Amino acid sequence: MATKAKPAAKVAAKKDPDAGKAPTSTRSLWKGAISFGLVHVPIALYSATDESDLNFKMIDKRSMDPVGYKRINKKSGKEVAYTDIVKGIEWENGQFVLLSPEEIEAAYPKTTQTIEIESFIPIDEIPFVYLEKPYYTAPINKGAKVYALLREALAESRMVGVAKVVIANKQHLALLMPCGPALILNLLRWGGEIRSFQALQLPPQGAKEAGIREAELKMARALIDDMASHWSADEFRDTFHDQVMKLVEEKAGAGHVEQVEAITSEAAKTTSNVVDLTELLQRSLKGKPAAGASPAKKQATPKESTGRARKAA
Repeated sequence: MATKAKPAAKVAAKKDPDAGKAPTSTRSLWKGAISFGLVHVPIALYSATDESDLNFKMIDKRSMDPVGYKRINKKSGKEVAYTDIVKGIEWENGQFVLLSPEEIEAAYPKTTQTIEIESFIPIDEIPFVYLEKPYYTAPINKGAKVYALLREALAESRMVGVAKVVIANKQHLALLMPCGPALILNLLRWGGEIRSFQALQLPPQGAKEAGIREAELKMARALIDDMASHWSADEFRDTFHDQVMKLVEEKAGAGHVEQVEAITSEAAKTTSNVVDLTELLQRSLKGKPAAGASPAKKQATPKESTGRARKAA
C-alpha cells in the first residue's frame, strides 16, 4: 500500500545519505608516507572513486519484508550456523585443505602505513589491463615540497613508481603516478592474474602482416582524425544508473513509496522456512476499515477474495 508523499527535502535526504557532509574524497583512509631510498614523503590516502552501482534490495512483495541471504548447506538444504563453518582451499578435485582462523590471521601481510616504492619504470610499459582502482594521495605534515618534487620528477621523466602497500589488511601491488597536481596511487592486478591472449585468434601485428593496404590504413586514420576530441569524463556517464535514480525520485515524489520494516537480528534467527499466511493476510489488511464493520455487508475486492481463498486452503 503506497504511503503519502514525503516532503521534497526528506526525499532528497533519503536518496543521498551523505547530503550536508564533506565529500568522500576529503576523508582520508589512512595517513602514512611514500618511501623510496632515503626519501620519506608524508601523505594521506583518499578514495578517488564514487561507485555508481545500484544497490537493489530484495523485498517480499506480499508483506514488504526485506529478504536476506542464508548460509545454506548445498547438499542438505539446511541453514548452517557460523560456529559450524570452516574455511578451506581446494587442493585437488574434491579435496580441500582446511585452515584455522589463526593460520589465516598469521598469513595476513603486516599492516604498515607506508607505500614502499620498489622501482621506477617508464609509464608506457604498463599495460592498461593491469590497472584496477585509483586512490588520491595528498601531502601532510609539511611534506608539500618533497611531494611536489617527486611529482614533477616523475612527470618530467615519464616514469612511475611500482610499489607495495597494505590497505585493509590486504597487500596490493600499485603504481604511483602523477596526474595533474596530484600523485595517484593506482592499485594493480598481480602478475599471474591477467590471462594471456596467446590462445585467442588475433590478426598479426603490423599493417602489412595483417594484409591491410595503405589506402585502407589512410582512410581509417582520416576517420580517427575526424572523430578526435579531448577527454572529458562528464561526457561518459552511467546512463542506466541515472535513469533508474530519476525514476525512483519521480515515484517517491508522487508518493509511490512502500514502508519496509527493518528486521532485528533476533527476529531473523527465529524465522523459519514456513510462511505464516495468516500473519501475511493480517498485515496486508492493516489500515483497511475492518474494525467495527460487518464482513457480510462489505463487498470483497479481488485481492481480498484471493486472500480468503488462500486462508481457506
